[in-house]
Amino acid sequence: MNKQTEIKSNVVILFAGDSGDGIQLTGTQFSTTTALYGNDISTFPNFPAEIRAPQGTIAGVSGFQLHFGSQRIYTAGDAADVLVVMNAAALKANLKQLKDGGIIIANTDGFDAKNLKLANYPEGVHPLKNGSLDKYKTVEIDVSKITRAALADSGLGTKEMDRSKNMFVLGYIYWMYNRSIENSITFINEQFKKRPELIDANIKVLKAGYNYGETVEAPMQRFEVKPAPVEHGTYRSIMGNQAAAIGLVAAAEKAGLTLFCGTYPITPASDILHELSKHKNFGVKTFQAEDEIAAITSTIGASFGGALGITTSSGPGIALKTEAIGLALMLELPLVIVNVQRGGPSTGLPTKTEQADLMQALYGRNGEAPVPVIAAYSPSDCFYAAYEACRIALEFMTPVFFLSDGYIANGSEPWKFPASADLADINVSFAKNELKEGEKYLPYKRNEKLSRPWAIPGTKGLEHRVGGIEKENETGNISYDPENHEFMVKIRQAKVDKIADYIPLQTIDNGNNKGKLLVLGWGSTYGSIKTAVKEAIDEGYDVAHAHVKYLNPFPKNLGEIIGNYDKVLIPEINNGQLIKVIRDKYFVDAKGLNKIQGLPFSAAEIKNKIIESLTN
Repeated sequence: MNKQTEIKSNVVILFAGDSGDGIQLTGTQFSTTTALYGNDISTFPNFPAEIRAPQGTIAGVSGFQLHFGSQRIYTAGDAADVLVVMNAAALKANLKQLKDGGIIIANTDGFDAKNLKLANYPEGVHPLKNGSLDKYKTVEIDVSKITRAALADSGLGTKEMDRSKNMFVLGYIYWMYNRSIENSITFINEQFKKRPELIDANIKVLKAGYNYGETVEAPMQRFEVKPAPVEHGTYRSIMGNQAAAIGLVAAAEKAGLTLFCGTYPITPASDILHELSKHKNFGVKTFQAEDEIAAITSTIGASFGGALGITTSSGPGIALKTEAIGLALMLELPLVIVNVQRGGPSTGLPTKTEQADLMQALYGRNGEAPVPVIAAYSPSDCFYAAYEACRIALEFMTPVFFLSDGYIANGSEPWKFPASADLADINVSFAKNELKEGEKYLPYKRNEKLSRPWAIPGTKGLEHRVGGIEKENETGNISYDPENHEFMVKIRQAKVDKIADYIPLQTIDNGNNKGKLLVLGWGSTYGSIKTAVKEAIDEGYDVAHAHVKYLNPFPKNLGEIIGNYDKVLIPEINNGQLIKVIRDKYFVDAKGLNKIQGLPFSAAEIKNKIIESLTN
């Protein structure tokens, strides 16, 4: 049957279902195929906090939103054009995300009396039958029934058959958007190579979903989204945590060092450990410690021994690592502390995103303990931010915070990955015994960057004390002298301040260099701010966007840039943290826009605030 095809510039699809419905796999497969097709893309996986939430309940709903287009894409989209729901709970939890006139694809088997009750619909209320969805185009498919029919001769049990339901949905969406199923067939063959019966079953159901679109009697429109114009090169789809891990490996290779990651698993940072453990061919050593304290202290030991030491965590784990971060700072050893932020405080929202650990990174230690802080702004930028954190740690002999968050850590986008030659050099030199007779080694004598030498233990003549008690200037001996303590505090701060001479100046991402309003952002708010500012500029508003990657120290010209605008707006996924630092340092009456719902900003939320700021 011939179906009409409509050309679209961009589309937002939201897959939703029970956490056991394979929603994340479905979304990831469609995203990968769409990226290979040439569309620009951004994704937002949304997990339930429970490992196995009660089936059929709203608490157990898993979602995967993707935004793809024939133009540059910066966010996973504000509202969905298509909502795919596997049960009643998925519909109830996500209907508010669907545009008026949008398409609902519903698995009718997930709307029986039991599922309606689990989703807390009132008795007698059936959303597919009571007219409440009349403003949408609804496609009802009994996915479970068709899947079981397709696998009737497979010899599989009902439970195993039902695990293939997501492949039917994937096949149908491939048909709907004119995508080839070949990439997913390759994936299935790789995924189940030891279970040929599952290969046959999943491919059969995938094809059944695609063919359903061709043969169903009810007319359904097809859509075409042309490839996006992108810079020539080789691309891959990358998630933020993957990109961070690869950036860490690249930095170790560039520096000629062994990478050691001592860590303890925590959502949403664990995938960095998983990815690093795959790269033993690069000499990467991963150690899953018994707790967070053991994790970071093992890493400090590795750094003392001459390795690039990495420790990964999220807010609760960073809290436990705090004393040891102070130790690394006192020892002046290179250490990269990765914080993939999540909702807090305490256990908070383990699977939801937040930007609430900036103050923790800047000030969350006892004593005067300055630590450089760098924040990634997108999944692919996690590579560059992690690489830069390593460079600064190694060249300035200091612990460095690398901040990511759940949104960009689990999100994905196409990435034109660099060649090794394209990456900045990382200059590492170990101390050598070049002492003259009778001369003593000075482990805290500093170079032009105020960095002390990196002396490998066991090097004859370079023996020196280590520990957390205050060091005497240059000698490193224990010192309780008041003037020495003040001097050492000041010089450790001066070293961090000195980093500003070795990082890029701040730039304007979009808009004029002077004007009425500057939207100043950091971290994962980048895509939403960029989209909102672009739309506002197109509508004639005098607004610009700057995104700060280096949060301690700031780029040297940041104050000058801020001073070029009448007003400053700072959107943050917290209760206002960067804004406090900006107000304190630059004496500017910046205004905040804050969201603390475990969700990223929509571009519309920021755009509305821009218009409000410029019209009031």
